[in-house]
Amino acid sequence: MSSEKTSASLPRILVVDDEMAIQRFLRTALDTGEFSLHQAENGHAALAAAVAIKPDVILLDLGLPDMDGVEVIRRIREWSQVPILVLSVREREDDKVKALDAGADDYLTKPFGIGELTARIRVTLRRSMQQVPEPVYRINELEVDLPRRRVTVRGEEVQLTPTEYELLRLLVTHAGKVLTHSQILRQIWGVAYVEQPHVLRVNISNLRHKIETDPSRPRYILTEPGVGYRLRDTP
Repeated sequence: MSSEKTSASLPRILVVDDEMAIQRFLRTALDTGEFSLHQAENGHAALAAAVAIKPDVILLDLGLPDMDGVEVIRRIREWSQVPILVLSVREREDDKVKALDAGADDYLTKPFGIGELTARIRVTLRRSMQQVPEPVYRINELEVDLPRRRVTVRGEEVQLTPTEYELLRLLVTHAGKVLTHSQILRQIWGVAYVEQPHVLRVNISNLRHKIETDPSRPRYILTEPGVGYRLRDTP
C-alpha cells in the first residue's frame, strides 16, 4: 500500500519519441525511482496521453512520424502549461527558436548527457511547482527583491534604468528557462521591436556591466547562441 502511494506521488514524465532505442535508453536512465515514466510513439498518442496521464513534464522529440513536434507543442499550449523539454537531433538555431516560441520550456540537442537531462528535469519541476515567482531571487552575490524593486550585488545597491529593471525582472520570473529574442522583445518593447534584436543586445550588455563581475564571462545572464537568454537559477 505504501509503495503504491509512493509510486503514485512521483512526478510523471511523458517521453514522446518514435525511436525504440531512445525510449529504452531513457527508461533505463530515468528509471531510478525518482520519476514515473510513460511513453508515446507519435504526436497523436502524445496529445491523448497528455490529457489522460496529466504529466508533470513532457520530453518531446520533434521528428515524429505523424506530425511535427512543434505542432504538438502548439496544440498542448492551447489548453495546458505543462513543462515541455524538447530532445532533438535538430541543431539549427531556427529549429530551436520555433520550438521555444511555440511554447517549449527548454531544448536539448541529441546526443546529451543523462546528468544534464535529469538536472534540467529537476529544474523544470521545481519551477513548475512555484505558483508565483519567489519574491526575492538570490544566487551567489546577486539579489533581486521584486516587491521592493531593489537589485544588489555583494550587498551594494545597483541603479538600473526602468527598461533594464523590467528586463531583469522578466528573466527572474522565468529563471532557468530559455527565453528567445522575440519573446523578450515582445514582452519588454512590444511587437514592433520583434525584428530589432540589437535593442535587446545593447540592454543585455548594459545590464551585465552592472551586475556581472566580468561581463565577458557572465555568471548570471547566460547566452543561448542564436536563440536567446537564460537566467541561471542554480549556483
